Amino acid sequence: MPTPPRILVIDDDPQVRGSLSDFLADSGYEVTQAGDGRAGLDAWEACRPDLVLVDLRMPVLDGLSVIRAITASGRGTPVVVVSGTGVLRDAVAALREGAWDYLTKPVADMGALEHTVERCLERSRLLAENEAYRAKLEARIEERTRELSAAYVQLSGLLEATVDSLSRVTNLKDAYTGTHQAQVTVLATAMARRLGMTDEEVESVRVAGMLHDIGKLCIPAQYLLKPTVLDAHEMAFLRQHPQFGHDILESIPFPHPVARMVLQHHERLDGSGYPHGISGGDLLPGARILGVADVAEAMCSHRPYRPAHCLEATMDELSSNSGRLYDPDAVDACLELLRGNHADLPDVAAVLRQLKNGHAVCASM
Repeated sequence: MPTPPRILVIDDDPQVRGSLSDFLADSGYEVTQAGDGRAGLDAWEACRPDLVLVDLRMPVLDGLSVIRAITASGRGTPVVVVSGTGVLRDAVAALREGAWDYLTKPVADMGALEHTVERCLERSRLLAENEAYRAKLEARIEERTRELSAAYVQLSGLLEATVDSLSRVTNLKDAYTGTHQAQVTVLATAMARRLGMTDEEVESVRVAGMLHDIGKLCIPAQYLLKPTVLDAHEMAFLRQHPQFGHDILESIPFPHPVARMVLQHHERLDGSGYPHGISGGDLLPGARILGVADVAEAMCSHRPYRPAHCLEATMDELSSNSGRLYDPDAVDACLELLRGNHADLPDVAAVLRQLKNGHAVCASM
């Protein structure tokens, strides 16, 4: 059998207090009494009632102070004022302090008291149910968030393993391409950070850099290792490697447009690039960065059909074609890297040593 609701009656008039308590007890409620505000608060702490009836004019501690204390507790206990002051400002003051309703005494109509008590208890019950539902929902959301976070970490790990594996596969086909991809990745990532990209955008550039030449898996090895310049047919076929790379990567659920960046890394601002002649605003920011980093690394590195270009020649190529072929901001970021030592960036410093070694060989030839 359910426990009846507990009601605390606080009033310094024993006759009024007794009358209210008797009526409520006869109506099936469990009733506790207190003769002043201080005793009322003590009883409220002790019995944790479901509703409080309180007078305003009382010794020791007045009703407004009782209401204020109960409201401040945050427990949500309904408080109904039953007072004989009959002054409107007292009723307003009580409601402002947190009272749920106001009845004047003597209470001539006990039916009105019963209705007010029932209504306040029902409202309190609904609020408690809503709070319990909210707490349960928040707990479920937190649980689901943890599950999603764990799944995201797992997916991120799988994607990173996929990227690493694909990059290694490219290296097996052609050692030069693997080294080139790694060095372009370092340069492009450092450039992206210099350009103020968000961490997520920098990560997308890093991943695209690691895979930007994966399409060369579809290019015959004799083309990649040919010791002389490719003929027109061979070059036309080689220029499809960004498309091949895009086709390999487009079904992988990267959180960023990695496949499109790979597709565009040989496109140029004026539309003279390949494989589709994309230009201007249609070029992704990440692809613009990759394009500049790719040119810088390729020119400073040896190829089967030519020695490395001088570092000065590489920088001149970028600066002279900034704004026409290459994104100006990307060029500026790359030139800053090429001019420095960057001891604070070990990966960048290592790549620069490699590029400058190529420059030294070039200068001595």
